[in-house]
Amino acid sequence: MKKAKYTRIVLTALLTAVLLLAAGCGSAEKPADPGIEDGTYVATFTTDNSMFHVSEANNDKGILTVKDGKMTIHVSLQSKKIVNLFPGTAEDAAKDGAELLEPTEDTVTYSDGYEDEVYGFDVPVPALDEEFDLALLGTKGKWYDHKVVVSDPVPGDDIHAAAEGSEEPAAEESAGTSEAPELEDGEHKVDVALEGGTGKASVSSPAVIRVSGDNCTAVIEWSSPHYDYMIVDGEKYLPVNEDGNSVFEIPVFYFDKPMTVIADTTAMSEPHEIEYTLTFDSSSVK
Repeated sequence: MKKAKYTRIVLTALLTAVLLLAAGCGSAEKPADPGIEDGTYVATFTTDNSMFHVSEANNDKGILTVKDGKMTIHVSLQSKKIVNLFPGTAEDAAKDGAELLEPTEDTVTYSDGYEDEVYGFDVPVPALDEEFDLALLGTKGKWYDHKVVVSDPVPGDDIHAAAEGSEEPAAEESAGTSEAPELEDGEHKVDVALEGGTGKASVSSPAVIRVSGDNCTAVIEWSSPHYDYMIVDGEKYLPVNEDGNSVFEIPVFYFDKPMTVIADTTAMSEPHEIEYTLTFDSSSVK
């Protein structure tokens, strides 16, 4: 009898220890310390692919929420072509029972006031400044693997204010000259600077300029194939190429001060005209 009683005591003690561990009395079940206090932040959300990114209107920014040691970032994407996300690999996302991230319908506003309807997602963030898996499902029903990083949290919930605060002050415009420098007829090269839009677009520099008498034109190659026309001084110009990045030949009215142009992009859910300036540096002409 005594032996049986002793055995029951030992078994009870062991069972109690197991239950205590399962209940989380140890520290193993505590959420990881995110390193920042609970609250709302504007954070940078970067990916490993140019086709998967935050809407250009939000300049790679999302709203990071930290609560009870857990982090979630809400990001508005560039369109409605990504229908689901999954915090993990594409292989796991395709399995039965996988808990997919469902989209929200977000309205993003560009710097010129244009509004666009896109999909947004609340993405769990395991850690800041560390790459993690985030699979996406496109409209064709196929899952794709991607890596993303969330970084640089700034307290607040105003994405546009945070983006403006991170930009470098614009250089003062040069008084410049309203006429082209004296150039011989033929082709030359000149450094050209682009400003405007979201800051992600660029043009090739130096650019080719062509001079014939009093006429001067520049060959402008964009960093994207999605520009279908440009407007300069009220006149529309179409691309001069069919493949690769969009290329236009436009007039140059003056050097050394910003020249306003409009470029229409088809990269968004709807075509959208964006205002830019081009500044041609006369001292760089070769």
